[in-house]
Order: sequence, then structure tokens, then C-alpha cells
Amino acid sequence: MPTAKKKNEAKQPKSSQTEDIPDEWLEGDFSGQLAVDVYQTPEHIVIESTIAGVRPEDLDISVTNDMVTIKGVRRREQTVADEDYLFRECYWGGFSRRIILPVDVRTDSVNATMKDGILTITLPKVERPKPKSVRVSEADDEDEPEADDE
Repeated sequence: MPTAKKKNEAKQPKSSQTEDIPDEWLEGDFSGQLAVDVYQTPEHIVIESTIAGVRPEDLDISVTNDMVTIKGVRRREQTVADEDYLFRECYWGGFSRRIILPVDVRTDSVNATMKDGILTITLPKVERPKPKSVRVSEADDEDEPEADDE
């Protein structure tokens, strides 16, 4: 007789079990989603994410002038038999997130820090030149180019 699954149990696929994650984790499965907050200041775009349980060496952040990609892996440090779980809601394994930026950023000055399980990525905005007004003046008859009579 099959047993009923517990209501709050989210069965994870075997591929997300981190005991089997090789050191070449960047080539692995990144099916997990990463929640982020993105806001701006006058000078920066800031991305914040709760990323507890992830070591800095298990993160890869790449930046282009208009997009940020965050990849990583959350490794499970202990093995628990499936039948011993009462609830299984935490995600273990690879995750990734791409964020399209609303403005261009300076990729050479990006800063990323982790503190108390919060990842903060600070991206300086590209300084756009201020538009310059050009005043139009009326041309004198003497300033007009002469037409060739050919």
C-alpha cells in the first residue's frame, strides 16, 4: 500500500542533493531561483539577496554593462535519510539569476560583499554627459554662402 506524502513536503530531485556536487560546480544544474531586491541611488544600482548558507567561493557573479548574472551553489553539509524528514522546504543545490539593469554600469568598479547572509552588489552607473543647449541665431545676409552661377 503506497504511503501518502506529507502536505508540506516538497520532494527534491536527486540532482539537487549537494553531496554529489563536484568542484566544477559552475557547469552544473542551476534550476534554483534566487530572490533579489534591486534599487537605485543617484550614483549606483544596488542588488541585495538573502544568500545564507552559501560560501563566497561558491558564488560566481558576472557583469556586463546592462546585465548581472549570479550563479552559486548551496551545499548540504549533512546527509538525512528521506524517511527522516518531517518537512523539506529548503533548496540545496545550484541556483542562478539574471538581472537586466535599467541603465548602463561601469563594470570595472563593481563591488560585491556578504554580511550576515546578505549579498550586496553595488554597481556604479555610467555618467552620461549632460545635454548642452545650442542657441540658434539668425544668419546675416553676409554670412550666407553664395550660390554658384553655372
